[in-house]
Amino acid sequence: MGLLEGKRAIITGSGRGIGRAAAMLMAREGAFIVINDLDSEIAQEAAKAVAAAGGRAVACAGDVTAPGFPEKLVQTAVDNFGGLEILVNNAGYTWDGMIHKMTDEQWLAMLAVHLTASFRLIRAASPYLREAAKAEIAEGRRVIRKIVNVVSVAGTMGNAGQANYSSAKAGLIGLTKTIAREWGRFNVNCNAVAFGFVNTRLTREKEEGEVFESRGLPLGIPRDVRQAFLASIPLGRAAEPEEAAGGILFLVSPLSDYVNGHVLHVDGGLDM
Repeated sequence: MGLLEGKRAIITGSGRGIGRAAAMLMAREGAFIVINDLDSEIAQEAAKAVAAAGGRAVACAGDVTAPGFPEKLVQTAVDNFGGLEILVNNAGYTWDGMIHKMTDEQWLAMLAVHLTASFRLIRAASPYLREAAKAEIAEGRRVIRKIVNVVSVAGTMGNAGQANYSSAKAGLIGLTKTIAREWGRFNVNCNAVAFGFVNTRLTREKEEGEVFESRGLPLGIPRDVRQAFLASIPLGRAAEPEEAAGGILFLVSPLSDYVNGHVLHVDGGLDM
């Protein structure tokens, strides 16, 4: 029996990268997964990959910032799996710029996808997290549910060129700690995992020319900046998505049942 046997989970932004690695890892531990991505084909392909590996998943493609979409995600979990115990707010992207050149659109886009969307999804899930716990407590049962918000060392340390992203992630840490205080008595643990440099399409060399299709934005980090960033990591390398996903698995598993309101750094020692 896996660590997450029979648990129902939503992972936003799980069609690729860290989110997909987390979906695969959690499914191998017995969880039923709602896969989410902006691109329907990518979401469906990820769900099929989970199934091919012996897990169970369903795709729900769409924009987490769209009105009504958080409710759709939650309903997908309820309709397909009958409930919800785990919520991982992972969806996001970067839109960098120095603060004196940053537009309102850039600023608000990062707040919308990283902070506001996470808030809305937690609120939409509350009947299946907070309210469900009330009935269980009245019956003398304790079912522990988990919320994990994916943040970044940029939200704890700041990062040049990312005032919008850093502020959104710092705000998400504040939301994490508030939910931990409000819902801890309902057996809902809310934690954050702060990643450093992880090998995904967001951190490839910008010179490769990859574009975030849905937004029309260039992806990646300038080669010289990327090399300097890597050199500052005590472990001397970037993480692979599967390594980053291990931090998420810990926080959604019974191994962390007494961890609440914590920010777990999975960054190779970068935050030191």
